[in-house]
Amino acid sequence: MATDLSDLMGGEDRQIISTGNSELDKKIADGLPVGSLTLIEGENDTGKSVLTQQIIWGAMKQGMSVDLFTTENTSKSFIKQMDSMSLDISDYFAWGYLKIFPLHVVGFEWKKEEMEGILARLIYYIQNSKAQVAVVDSLTLFTEYAETDTILTFFTNCKSLVDHGKTVLVTLHTYAFEEDTLVRIRSICDAHLNMKKALVGDKYVMVMEVIKVRGARKTTGNLVSFEVHPGYGMKVIPMSFARI
Repeated sequence: MATDLSDLMGGEDRQIISTGNSELDKKIADGLPVGSLTLIEGENDTGKSVLTQQIIWGAMKQGMSVDLFTTENTSKSFIKQMDSMSLDISDYFAWGYLKIFPLHVVGFEWKKEEMEGILARLIYYIQNSKAQVAVVDSLTLFTEYAETDTILTFFTNCKSLVDHGKTVLVTLHTYAFEEDTLVRIRSICDAHLNMKKALVGDKYVMVMEVIKVRGARKTTGNLVSFEVHPGYGMKVIPMSFARI
């Protein structure tokens, strides 16, 4: 991968963030709108982080800078994970176009006093960062001590950031939230992608359902199934072979 700045900052269309995978893009109106709030939800091991990584890759390929707040990885493990999908981000990381903020520390136990106010601090950082794209993967960790109103305020503040030009992606585990809270969160977001598992033969694959994308003429109900192959990345599987 070249380290030339012009290569790193290349990209013509900044109105849509392509995932870098044409099959996925087709299902989400060619990509996610720049200046939008996207919710990616699902249960454990349904591909939320994988999809997020693909979107991060697409954003950087289009010349955007990204802040990643992750409870799922360290900086080293994230770069290694991306590399296993044939997405080499080492130069983007080295040049500062990707900043990774690990929020889960091995051996450290989150307590209420440490957790209080962290969502407000996240909003403050995103607001003052020069990065065009902010990703929170995942929000679930923050919900153990946060009140429902605090969570909803976080999403409302994210929407305010979007109105000022930021693009924000948030992943969460469906099981961690009450249904009423989820309904309200989904209504705040501009785009909503739901991740599931489906059975293909004797193995499970990941399925992305597009619930809504702001500005898209027709996306609701669009489904795409995929596998992740080490050294290759995401491989789309025809839905006719999948049973949800």
